Amino acid sequence: MNTHHPVLARLQANLAQVIRGQPEAIERLLVALLSGGHLLLEDLPGTGKTTLAKALARSLQAEFRRVQFTPDLLPTDILGVSVFDPGARSFDFRPGPIFTQVLLADEINRASPRTQSALLEAMGEGQVSIEGRARTLDALFFVIATQNPVEFHGTYPLPEAQLDRFAMRFALGYLSAADETAVLTERHLGEPLEHLDAVATPQDILALRAQAAEIAVSPAVAGYIVELTRATRTAEGVLLGAGLRASLTLMKCAQALALLEGLDFVTPDHVQRLAVPVIAHRLGLDSQARFGGRDANQVVSELLERLEPPR
Repeated sequence: MNTHHPVLARLQANLAQVIRGQPEAIERLLVALLSGGHLLLEDLPGTGKTTLAKALARSLQAEFRRVQFTPDLLPTDILGVSVFDPGARSFDFRPGPIFTQVLLADEINRASPRTQSALLEAMGEGQVSIEGRARTLDALFFVIATQNPVEFHGTYPLPEAQLDRFAMRFALGYLSAADETAVLTERHLGEPLEHLDAVATPQDILALRAQAAEIAVSPAVAGYIVELTRATRTAEGVLLGAGLRASLTLMKCAQALALLEGLDFVTPDHVQRLAVPVIAHRLGLDSQARFGGRDANQVVSELLERLEPPR
């Protein structure tokens, strides 16, 4: 997909230099960024998750920090801690890696629930409370978290409240043979990421977020979004359906996608294209559905087929 907005067009082209054969992933990454939400990449090792995060930060000339989540990681390792300064006879706060613009939370499900929860306030409110004081994060603050969907030894499943803070969840998947061959050729000549130039700024993204919020959403499309999320609550095999945050996030993401396409209004197609990555990870299925091979993506896809979109 090509966008008509010059800044977004430059971003897409720049990311495509490093993220080969993944136009949909780049589109969804930008949608999550423009919606003001956060992104969960659930995929196998070696599919380019870390590269995607680094490429975005370089393209925006944004401050980037990476945290490798492990079982012994503590909340203070992410948020920061006060250290006593003998000379000044006072405590000096040392900010943690969460005080950045683009944060890569690598293998987030390897940390304990206590440490995972350190991100909740930051992702939901753009601030963290440390030692009784609220500290505001950068306006751009964007979390890209990763987790391996098939390796469960030594992992802690993300709680529903944490999953609900991610605007979207999707997988990159393996490249085609042609794209994988092209990557090998490029890497033989050098690391493309090292030569990636900045083509936008954090201020550009903040301005684009404001523009996305102005994209028109008709009552019919808003009603379609609500109908879709409400249908998940009574769908077969679903114990936990999508809540109001899912409806709001789907609307914001659809507005961002419309902006990417150069439109000033949201269409039902925008909603349908984003429904699975926005809604599916918020659903909880009962044991019968899970053991029967049914997953949340299927539930949302079936609802999209059953519900009639507005015309």
